[in-house]
Amino acid sequence: MVGIDRSSLQQLFVEYGEKKFRAQQVMQWLYQRGETDVSKMTDLSKSLRDKLQQHMHITFPNIQSEQFSTDGTVKWLLNVGEDRDGNANAIETVYIPESNRGTLCISSQVGCALDCTFCATARQGFNRNLTAEEIIGQVWVADQRLRTLNDGKSLLTNVVFMGMGEPLLNFNNVLPVIKLLLDDYAYGLGKRKVTVSTSGIVPKIDDLSKILDVSLAISLHAPNNEVRNELVPINRKYPIENLLAACKRYLGNKNRKESITFEYVMLDGVNDSDSQARELVRLLKGIRAKINLIPFNSFESAGYQRSSQERIDRFSQILMQHGIVVITRRPRGEDIAAACGQLAGQVADRASRANHYIRMYERSLLSRRIETQCVS
Repeated sequence: MVGIDRSSLQQLFVEYGEKKFRAQQVMQWLYQRGETDVSKMTDLSKSLRDKLQQHMHITFPNIQSEQFSTDGTVKWLLNVGEDRDGNANAIETVYIPESNRGTLCISSQVGCALDCTFCATARQGFNRNLTAEEIIGQVWVADQRLRTLNDGKSLLTNVVFMGMGEPLLNFNNVLPVIKLLLDDYAYGLGKRKVTVSTSGIVPKIDDLSKILDVSLAISLHAPNNEVRNELVPINRKYPIENLLAACKRYLGNKNRKESITFEYVMLDGVNDSDSQARELVRLLKGIRAKINLIPFNSFESAGYQRSSQERIDRFSQILMQHGIVVITRRPRGEDIAAACGQLAGQVADRASRANHYIRMYERSLLSRRIETQCVS
């Protein structure tokens, strides 16, 4: 029952010989009241409860660890079981409190199938897609835990698919979860309160546009193909011009009036010059865009440095002078490695990418030692 959207759950109850409205009742018990014991769903008939107990199993990820940041951010490491080789896997989910909202950042994959060079998740490699049950399970676990910490009151107002993984490469499992987040019988969030972030899987942006209307964020990070090819290698398959064309189609479909958020991590000496800011202005001309500047959050062997605050401010100023709305993200949860780009979890890497980065880092250290010896 967990992770099944309302229409699919209604069909399931019809197959059981029950009325469709039973789906709404079960959804309210699960997601709004947090009840997992079918025997306590008292507005269902006893015969139906007995049937559900026999045929349906309700499970959610277990909390493996919980960390609290000094700024109020909470990070959970959630156990999602062993793979077929017996390797344990865990994902990270982060709650970010603000004065006017509480945002939950959820994961869509165990690791990430992409290879963005500035991201700790990518360095962990990739194991598998999360199921819809595991994805919505993060929301359920976080919501129930936060209610426990807050006298039973829900603190969640926004959900963003910005955790581990590329959501649009797990489209079939992400889609029913979005529907549950929007459904008044589940979490009832507004469509502007749910954001899907993608590195630029163009065909799936088009598919999402045709099915659901939610906020879209693009991990852009560069003003041209040359730089983006290095930072976000999927750009070689879906270059910037194709990606921006998909963004225009997304905004144009169903007469959407909102903007697309373009995420741009600020990397010292890589993508943060005045000329690159002006290039970004030209690139986004004609698109309803907001720019989210993200100070780079470092991690071990990252190979990049955060742009100085002075450089970030100057970059932002150039964009705003040309009428672009700019938000500079304030790093949250850095002391517990919960900030953007730092999520790593526990990944049994099937892509052998973690070892690749270890070898690359070791070669880099060796090269630096040789250079130092030559200079001396």
